[in-house]
Amino acid sequence: MEDFYTIQGEGFYQGHAAYFVRLGGCDVGCVWCDVKESWDASLHPMLSIAEIVSRVKTGKGKIVVITGGEPVMYNLEKLTHALKDSGLRTHIETSGVYPLTGTWDWVCFSPKKFKKPDTSIFEKADELKVIINHKSDIAWAEEFTSKLKPSCQLFLQPEWSKEKEMLPLIIEYVKDNPKWQVSLQVHKYMNIP
Repeated sequence: MEDFYTIQGEGFYQGHAAYFVRLGGCDVGCVWCDVKESWDASLHPMLSIAEIVSRVKTGKGKIVVITGGEPVMYNLEKLTHALKDSGLRTHIETSGVYPLTGTWDWVCFSPKKFKKPDTSIFEKADELKVIINHKSDIAWAEEFTSKLKPSCQLFLQPEWSKEKEMLPLIIEYVKDNPKWQVSLQVHKYMNIP
């Protein structure tokens, strides 16, 4: 759908330079999605892996983030091998609704209530980032913690349009449960993509 060089705005790598590759296509259907235009893959041009790698290499950073839409809809083996062969760190942001393919340096698992994740994502997730749209989402997020590897970083992130309402709840929860961290969409505060 699009690709751009920017600053990672959320989660564990927040603040790092990163090249984003947003793949078109998503069947999860989050009501609060901020890139609904990504859902229909047929609306976006097909690019060769060589073209994607060429574009990513125009950025000076070493991190490339594959996101969507929902990137695990596709087999990402060839793309990630080409990116790694170019000396890049491969990161993915996914709801994990399908088995993960590809070779990854960092897996950000962001489950959604709208479609259950494939259980294979649990052992691969380096980061759990749960969007908090309603106060009940915090308890739902907690259900995943026992399924993940002990080194998985845990983040609660307020849904952007409800940040003023959800952030105080998240802050209090993190203070009481310090295994969690707060994630904010700082790129939106900085007005960058």
